[in-house]
Amino acid sequence: KKAIPKHCFERSLLKSFGHLFHDLILSGLCLYAATYIGHPSLPERSSYVLWPTYWVCQGVVSTGLWVLAHECGHQAFSDYGIVNDTVGLVVHSALMVPYFSWKISHRNHHANTGSIENDEVFVPPRRSEFSSKEMIRETPLYSAYLIFLMLTVGWMPGYLFLNAAGPRKYYNKANSHFNPYSDLYEKEHFWQIVISDIGMIFFLSLYIWIIYTFGFGAWLSYFFIPYMIVNYHLVLITYMQHTDVYMPHYDEKEWTWLRGALCTVDRSFGSVLNYFFHHITDTHVAHHLFSSMPFYHAEEATEHVKKVLGKYYMKDDTPIAVALWRSFRHCKFIEDESHIALYKKDW
Repeated sequence: KKAIPKHCFERSLLKSFGHLFHDLILSGLCLYAATYIGHPSLPERSSYVLWPTYWVCQGVVSTGLWVLAHECGHQAFSDYGIVNDTVGLVVHSALMVPYFSWKISHRNHHANTGSIENDEVFVPPRRSEFSSKEMIRETPLYSAYLIFLMLTVGWMPGYLFLNAAGPRKYYNKANSHFNPYSDLYEKEHFWQIVISDIGMIFFLSLYIWIIYTFGFGAWLSYFFIPYMIVNYHLVLITYMQHTDVYMPHYDEKEWTWLRGALCTVDRSFGSVLNYFFHHITDTHVAHHLFSSMPFYHAEEATEHVKKVLGKYYMKDDTPIAVALWRSFRHCKFIEDESHIALYKKDW
């Protein structure tokens, strides 16, 4: 921390709202431009190109909004808790994320990253828990199918409702992010979970009104498909930050907070996506070390972190698609008795 300039830890309300308005304006412009798709003055069949263009652009910009709400959850948006939680609640609820519920479980993830027993997500199964009897598991086609499932329903309902990829301590227990009595939370979190659910219900009601007023097709085209692209980005980014053949995990005998915080990797998604994702992709190591640091200082801080960590700083320049395939095909389980465990495959 001493190696990083002090100004990197300073949060600016003006800067943060500047980024928020930047994303909101771009999202609004995308939405407005999409209303002209199918206009008689446009070339015939241009809709086949324009709709996918809109979906991708709106999905990318909305992922940036998701990241800003994530900043609020870390209290990195501003020095004012009420501002952070208000902005985070509104933005995450609009994106169908239970703000306080996920804020709490994500905080636990940061407190236990890399722990085999206590990390909140992407916890590797032990060999004895991994079923590898069926030959179909070894086929590339089946792997592609599982990747598709992970990137489409892995976040919602997979993780939020079912705690998919969560630790064994929640097995056969109440583990939904929407349940105020869930074992994910303490008793004092009850009303925060309820408020998160109310925020979700409000925007869900709004989307139902849109369907009733403008039709299911309009809601699907303008809102739902971009929402699914946001979910795809979210799962892809987080999976790739915490899963690869060289990524260690530690049991209770070997785990420390610092080891866990370094058990993540920086990856570039290209300059354009890094920009719109507010660099959560290529500055994730610094984010795990100093989660309340605002994202707009993370690039500068990362350069100083690299110098201190040396060989312990993990960055991977493998193309994302190649790295995803490698991780999914080779990162199946860890050995039962491993204290410092690396992923293995069953073939």
